[in-house]
Amino acid sequence: MPPMANDLASEEGEVSEALIAHYRRRAAAVGLVIVEHSYISKDGQLSSRQLGIYDDILLNGLSRLVESIHAIGTPVCIQINHAGRKARSSICAAHPVGPSAIAAGETFEVPRELGEHEIQRVVGLFGEAARRALRSGFDAVEVHGAHGFLLNQFASSLSNRRADRYGGSFENRIRFPLQVVEEVRRIVGLDFPLLYRLGAYDGEGGSTIDEYQTFARRLIERGVNMVDVSGGLIGSRPENVMPQGSFIPLAEKIKQAVNAPVIGVGGITDPRFADEVIRQGRVDLVAVGRALLADPDWALKAGKALGQNLT
Repeated sequence: MPPMANDLASEEGEVSEALIAHYRRRAAAVGLVIVEHSYISKDGQLSSRQLGIYDDILLNGLSRLVESIHAIGTPVCIQINHAGRKARSSICAAHPVGPSAIAAGETFEVPRELGEHEIQRVVGLFGEAARRALRSGFDAVEVHGAHGFLLNQFASSLSNRRADRYGGSFENRIRFPLQVVEEVRRIVGLDFPLLYRLGAYDGEGGSTIDEYQTFARRLIERGVNMVDVSGGLIGSRPENVMPQGSFIPLAEKIKQAVNAPVIGVGGITDPRFADEVIRQGRVDLVAVGRALLADPDWALKAGKALGQNLT
């Protein structure tokens, strides 16, 4: 189950009973639940009831969420994120920040360019969020570097026009995301599973798949154990109607570049299709999102469709 925001947290980002019930209802027969993107600091908050992981006061609720999913026998990961230029001052109570003063679109504010000292502060905030994930009992943590959020904004040539060591060349643009990965790995230790949500396509004129293959290799070198491939600045659903497995070809390209498991996503609804792309070696895992939102028993039914009793 991939991370999908549901805005069921409190206005302070606390775990609610409704949020726990949402995940418990869908965790049966799922190989891994990745809890939705959780903001690492107030200035990185995207929506008013987004789940938070920015303060120790949230640990109790996060621990209860983990325990509820573990009680079903399913491992659970949490995704940590900073919205960057996609944040809104009306929500995060601060002027949005980004790699450059380029708005995410006509309805967004022009962000303030982050200074180098501020970038190091955000690196530390990702590390502290990872520490809270560890303390809450999560089995893994995923760093969000896709869907046009802050780390993706730095990696993309469309949103990063900096002239310092965090901009310009592709190696410079991925410096900040790699520093985040290094800090998270330092905090959680060598044996804790670390995933990275890689936005591997930003749209026309953006970074190339060859560059993102290089990025994926760098991520593995810095300690990432698994790459979760999705859209970049184009988001998770670039069109209203997408073909099933729309991001699988991207994931397949990334898999060719790394010696690590790769997750493929993109509107997957048919368990036979999901099974086939794994059997063909195109990806190692598939994430099924909106089908699980629509039918909480999708994974159980998928097992039966493939001839297995998962109850």
